[in-house]
Amino acid sequence: MLFYDWLATTASTFTLIALAEIGDKSQLVCMTLAARHRPWPVLSGAVMAFAFLNLLAVLFGAGVATWIPEHITAAIVAVLFAVFGIHALRADDDDSEDIKESGQHGILLTTLALILAAEFGDKTQIAVAGLASTLPSLPVWVGATLALATVSGLGVWAGSTLLKRLPTHWIHRTGGMIFLLFSLLAAWRAISLWV
Repeated sequence: MLFYDWLATTASTFTLIALAEIGDKSQLVCMTLAARHRPWPVLSGAVMAFAFLNLLAVLFGAGVATWIPEHITAAIVAVLFAVFGIHALRADDDDSEDIKESGQHGILLTTLALILAAEFGDKTQIAVAGLASTLPSLPVWVGATLALATVSGLGVWAGSTLLKRLPTHWIHRTGGMIFLLFSLLAAWRAISLWV
């Protein structure tokens, strides 16, 4: 794989996943915990959780790609991305969840557990699996992990300020449009592989 292709895959994955995750519950988890605790353990726990979840998603997506024909995989990815895009466009601004902290453990382990529980099977993990089924696994994992680490960092340090100044519905709309764009690209790929 050429370096340019690797970089393009990483960058497109980063963009899609970052836009999908801004304003999501994992960022709210980071903001809430960072408001009461030191930021580094919160960020470290979030990054560890996302690295693990993305590894699972990439392994699943690459595994699916070996036994399902590529045109069918691309069609499934197109449908999934369309569903995520429509869901993001229809998301309520009040889409937040109560976050409870387990006081018995350190904040790093608390953050790790909360993110694992909140994000396992979430739209971004499924999106990473979908991307890894049609694109090279390592740049997808790197792009997704960097995106989620960046979004978590925003949640820890500047998320509350950003979300107060920028309406959440604009963030959801932008993410939804990006998902629909990727859905169209995946559908075009499925059709071109089918023909």
